[in-house]
Amino acid sequence: MFQHKAITCAVLSALGLSTSFSAMAETKEIEVIEVTATKRVQSIQSTPVSVQAMSDADLRDNNVGNFDDFVRYMPNITVGGRGPGQADVFIRGMAIQPISVMLSGAQGTSPNVALYIDEQPVTAPGRNLDVYATDLERIEVLAGPQGTLFGASSQAGTVRYITKKPDTDSFEAGFTSGIANTHSGEISTNVEGFINLPISDQLAFRAALYSVNKGGYIDNVAGEFTLDPSINPEVADSVKALPEDTVYQSANNTDLVEKDFNDSFYKGARLGLKYDLNDDWELLVQHTQQELGADGVFDYDPEVDDLKVQRYFPDKLRDEFSQTSWTANGVIKDLELVYTGAFLDREVEQAIDYTGYNNSGGFIPWYTCSYASEEVSYRECLDPTKGFKGQQDQTRITHEFRIATDADQPLRFIGGVYYDDFEIETQDDFVYVATPELGFVPNAPISGANNINPNARPAGVAFFNDITRTEEQIAVFGELSYDLTDNLTVTAGLRWYEIESDFTGSSNFAEKGVDGDSGRDYDSSGGHSDKPLKSDDTITKFNISYQATEDILLYATYSEGFRPGGFNRGGGIASANPAFPDVEVTYDTDDVTNYEFGWKAMLLDNTLRFNANLYFIEWDDMQVSRFDPVNVSILTFIENAADSEIKGFEGDIAWQATDNLTLLGAFSYNDTELTALNAQVIEMAPIGSSLPLTPEFQGNLRARYDWEIGEYLVNWQLAGQYAGSSYSSIVDSEREKQDSYTLLNASFGIEKESWSAKIYVDNLTDKRAELFINNQDDIPRITTNRPRTMGLSFTYTYY
Repeated sequence: MFQHKAITCAVLSALGLSTSFSAMAETKEIEVIEVTATKRVQSIQSTPVSVQAMSDADLRDNNVGNFDDFVRYMPNITVGGRGPGQADVFIRGMAIQPISVMLSGAQGTSPNVALYIDEQPVTAPGRNLDVYATDLERIEVLAGPQGTLFGASSQAGTVRYITKKPDTDSFEAGFTSGIANTHSGEISTNVEGFINLPISDQLAFRAALYSVNKGGYIDNVAGEFTLDPSINPEVADSVKALPEDTVYQSANNTDLVEKDFNDSFYKGARLGLKYDLNDDWELLVQHTQQELGADGVFDYDPEVDDLKVQRYFPDKLRDEFSQTSWTANGVIKDLELVYTGAFLDREVEQAIDYTGYNNSGGFIPWYTCSYASEEVSYRECLDPTKGFKGQQDQTRITHEFRIATDADQPLRFIGGVYYDDFEIETQDDFVYVATPELGFVPNAPISGANNINPNARPAGVAFFNDITRTEEQIAVFGELSYDLTDNLTVTAGLRWYEIESDFTGSSNFAEKGVDGDSGRDYDSSGGHSDKPLKSDDTITKFNISYQATEDILLYATYSEGFRPGGFNRGGGIASANPAFPDVEVTYDTDDVTNYEFGWKAMLLDNTLRFNANLYFIEWDDMQVSRFDPVNVSILTFIENAADSEIKGFEGDIAWQATDNLTLLGAFSYNDTELTALNAQVIEMAPIGSSLPLTPEFQGNLRARYDWEIGEYLVNWQLAGQYAGSSYSSIVDSEREKQDSYTLLNASFGIEKESWSAKIYVDNLTDKRAELFINNQDDIPRITTNRPRTMGLSFTYTYY
C-alpha cells in the first residue's frame, strides 16, 4: 500500500495536484465492463481472449461519433480510407492497401476484420458500414482471429457495436446537442436523443434519433488540367505528330471551386421493442435506419497546397442502410437457446472525379483525342474531364441458432449453426466527357449477359461494370470448455464452413459508330464460366486459461482465421506485356494462424488494471489488389501474392490513482515482415519489408481529473495519441512513407444531477497526420485528420 501511495503522490505532484494519504485510502476501484466476446455475458477481466471495450460513458467522454473518432483510442486498429463510408479496417498489423471504392463492388476482396451491429455482420468490400455511435452500450474489439465463433472475415479480429436495448424496469429519456468550429473550416452541429418507455411489466420500447452535420475543411481551388505526354507516355506514343503540332484542350473547374467543400452528415434512427414472454423467454425486434452524405474529398493534394485540391468532376456520396434484426432467447432446464436473424439493405450512390486517370490510362488517346484527321501530322485532344458515377445495392440476410449449457458447470459447451446470404449489385459508370464528340455511341450491356440494367448508358459513359456478386455461407461451430481444476480451464473450438460465391454480369467498352458488344461476359469470356466458386474447410481454436489469483488471469491461445476467395474480372486474358504472366480467373482464400499469450490483472486493491497480449501471426497467400494497365490489364485484379509474419505486443492500462485522478492508456507494437513472395503478376515490395498502414508502435494516454465544487461535479481531461511512421502500400511502385504524428485533445466539463456541459478542443496543435497516402485517382493525395476543432456540448437525461 505504501508503494502505491508513493507512486500516486509522484504522479500528482508532476500534474501540479495535491492530495493526502487519508484521501487515497478511500480510492475508488476501476470499473469493469461486461462483454459478450465469447457469446456469453462475462466480465472483461474473466474473458480469456484479447478484448478491449469502450463503454457508453467512455464514448460520451471522448466525443466518439464515427469510426474515425473511435480508433483514436484503439491503437491495435488502423484504418485505410478516404472519407466517411469509404474505409477498410485492420487489426494487429494485418493490413493491405485498400482497393478504390470505384471498384470495391466489382473487384474488392472481403475485409479481414468483421464489423458487427449486435449479432449481424455488416462488413462489405471497401465500404465498411459507417454507423454513427449513438445510444450504444459499448463497442467491443476482439483482436486476432475469431473464426470459430464469428466466421469469415474475422481473420484479423472483430469489431462489435452493441446497442442499448429496451428495458422494462424504468422510464428514461435524454438528448445531447453540440456545436463545434474547425480552424479554417465550417461549423459542425449534432442533435441526438433517446427514450426508453416501459409499456407494461413485460413490454418495453426504445428509440434513438440523431442528426449530425460535420463542416468541411478542404478547399477545391481553381485550376486547369491538360494531357501531358511526359506523365503518361501512352499519349506521346499514340500521337503521330510533333508535340508542337498537337492541340490539347484543358479541363477547367471554375464551376466547382468551393471553400470547405467536404462537408458530411449522418441522420438516423433506431427503434426497438422487447417482450418478456415469461420468466425464461424474451423476444427483441430492432430496426435501424441511417443516411450518410458527403460532398467533396477528405484527402488533399500537397502539390496544390495544405488542405487543398483541384477537382474537375463533382464528388458526392449518399450511403443509406436499413437493418431489421430479431432475437429470441430463453432457457429450457439448464440449456440456453438463442435464435437471431437480421436483414440488411444498403444503397450507395457516389460520384468521383476521375480526371487524374489521364495520367496512367493506356487508352486515353483513343477516348480523348481525334484520330480522324486529313493530315496525319495534325491531331486534337479534347476536354480531358473524366468522372465516375456508381451505384451499389447490398442485401444481407443472416440466421444463427445456438445453444449454450450452464456456464457454472465444469464442462460447458456453446455452439450452433450459421447461415449468411450476401449480394452486391454494382453499376459503375466511367464518364469520359470527350467521347460523344469523338463519335462514340451509347454503350449497352453485352447481348445475352446477365445484367442489372439492360438499357444503354447515357452518352459519355465510355466504360461500365454491370456486375452481381453473391456469397452464400453455411457454417457449424462450437466451443467446449472443461475446468481441469478450480483454476485451470481448457477450451477447444472448431468451425466447419462451406461458401459458394458467384460473379455474373459484364464489363463493357464504348465503341465508335455502333455498339458491338465490346467487353467481357463473366459467364463465358476470358476463362470465366457460369459455375460458382465453392470452398469449404474446418478451422480450429485451442485455449488454456489459468486463474493465478483472484485478480490475475493467464491464458494462451492457438487460433485460425480465413477470408473467402473470389473472381478476377480480367482473369484468363493475355497480359498487355508478354513478360508478365496472365491473371488467374480466381484467387484463393488467405489464411491466418495465430499464437498468443496474454494476461488480465487487477492490482493495487483493484485500482490498477493491466491487460496485455504477446502474439505471433502467420499470414499465408495474402490477397493483394493491383492496377497495372500498361503491363497487365486495364481491369484491377487480385492475386495471392505473398506470405508474412507479425510479432506483436498490445495492452491497455487503467489506473485510478485517487478518487479524483484516472490515468488510462493503450499501446500496440507490431513487427511485420514479408517472408515470401508468391506473386506472378504483382510487383511487390521485397522480402523483409513491413506491411502497409502499420506503425511499429502506436499508443494513447488519457488523464482525467474529477472533483466537486458545491453541488457541481467538474472534470478535465487531456488525451494524447501517437503513431509511428508506416508505409502506404505493399506494391513496390506505390509504396510511400507516412510520417509519424502526435495528436492532443483536451476537455473541461461540469455536471449536476441530470444535466452536463462540456467544452473541448480536438487536435490541439492543429497537426496534419498522414493517415493514408494514396494514388487511387492517379494523383497522389493524403488522407488526414480534421484540423483543430473547438466545441461545446450539452446533455440532459431524465430518469
